[in-house]
Amino acid sequence: MASPLTGPEIERLIDLLAKLPGLGPRSARRAVLHLIKKKEALLIPLARAVSDAAEKAMICSVCGNVDTRDPCTVCCDQRRDVSSICVIEDVGDLWALERAGAHKGYYHVLGGTLSALDGIGPDDLSIGKLVERCHAGEVKEVILAMNATVDGQATAHYITDQLETAGVAVYRLAHGVPVGGELDYLDDGTLSAAMRAKRLV
Repeated sequence: MASPLTGPEIERLIDLLAKLPGLGPRSARRAVLHLIKKKEALLIPLARAVSDAAEKAMICSVCGNVDTRDPCTVCCDQRRDVSSICVIEDVGDLWALERAGAHKGYYHVLGGTLSALDGIGPDDLSIGKLVERCHAGEVKEVILAMNATVDGQATAHYITDQLETAGVAVYRLAHGVPVGGELDYLDDGTLSAAMRAKRLV
């Protein structure tokens, strides 16, 4: 095993950054070196921002979004269409749809998808809370914005069955979302087109 090139504090920072999606050990080393070179402009403000986020970040008790308030900023926006809920797998999907300005209603984050292989069942996701929201009376339409994967489609079918007695119209995203595609990686135009072309299940 190679000897560390720097002190333990810097090595720990590199190791932690290397655990982030899209970063490996080499990329993490380059990022840390850049941060240290720009210590006043980047490293110190980043350390403060990470500390603030660690202290204040929380999960919205209504929709499952990540924010520093509960209910979250999106749920507190009274300009949104209360009759429409867009169901997504993860918070990254919510952020992607918001970047694209593709949905003017509210959201519901499931926290993943059903997966027999991974042992993830309905009780491991926030499907029950979604059903409760839909039975509350104000919701008229539910848009299932699942990723176009086998697990995503299975989850969408299960939710459709669960909402059968809720008196809501259930839509699925249509054109624009490729099979195997994930919402967080699609461009804004594709997301907007998919939302406009939603179809009734």
